[in-house]
Amino acid sequence: MNRRSFINGLSAVVTAVPMANLFSMNSGKNESYNYKLNYAPHLGMFKNHAGSDPIDQLNFIADLGFTAFEDNNMRKRSVSLQNKMASVMKKRNLVMGVFVAHEIYWNKPTLTSGEKEYVDKFLSEITNSVDVAKRVNAKWITVVPGFVDLRINHSYQTANVIETLKKASEILEPHGIVMVLEPLNFRNHPGLFLTESPQAYSICKSINSPSCKILFDIYHQQIQEGNIIPNIEKCWDEIGYFQIGDNPGRNEPTTGEINYKNIFKFIKEKGFTGVLGMEHGNSIKGKEGELALIKAYQSVDDF
Repeated sequence: MNRRSFINGLSAVVTAVPMANLFSMNSGKNESYNYKLNYAPHLGMFKNHAGSDPIDQLNFIADLGFTAFEDNNMRKRSVSLQNKMASVMKKRNLVMGVFVAHEIYWNKPTLTSGEKEYVDKFLSEITNSVDVAKRVNAKWITVVPGFVDLRINHSYQTANVIETLKKASEILEPHGIVMVLEPLNFRNHPGLFLTESPQAYSICKSINSPSCKILFDIYHQQIQEGNIIPNIEKCWDEIGYFQIGDNPGRNEPTTGEINYKNIFKFIKEKGFTGVLGMEHGNSIKGKEGELALIKAYQSVDDF
């Protein structure tokens, strides 16, 4: 790809964001927006501008001033592509965010059941994910304990989950890798075991490991429990990662009811230096939608 042609093509369609915030056309230097937090786009978020190639997309993300990247599907990508993406992220100073560390069962009790078959499979996938994490310089991996087991008392299910996650923590601790437990809302994912931040907090406290923290997905928790800033405050010492999405719609900030500017200001003032994954869609299709997304993030980052 001819990078100069690529950037010139972009300049022709920029209407929502001042060009000075994206690129200096005269010098060719990056004069991208200086974000206060490490927001992490994912592949496909800017495909209409950057094209379908993952490497071009990573470079585009960095050109825009984003300092992180996340990829739920990294574990499933070829080793060759993982290595190429890792090389670009290192070169462009992009922090690798989460990838999903194991197969998630959306309608079958697994870790809640305590059955050896599921526990062994999960721990094997965690072990394999260590190799992926090292390859792409990832510190965080996403874990979802799966479906409830209606045959077992909830407290016993909790004990089963804790015992398995303790074993997973023992695998991860020597490598400095952190599994982040993601509570998911009842509307999008009915029947899952882990749904609320206080529940995740209690589990992390029970496990008491630096390798087991909370993935606080603001979209999910707005639906599930609301009271976002107070719950972040209560869970603060066990939160390892954030994800973003407005509600309703699960699109970029400013498209729904969540006051992201205040939330980001609070997170920044608490001293958070980790990653905030942009796990949402674009509210508008095409290049126009991508530019609107950039404008939205600059707006809520202006605190």
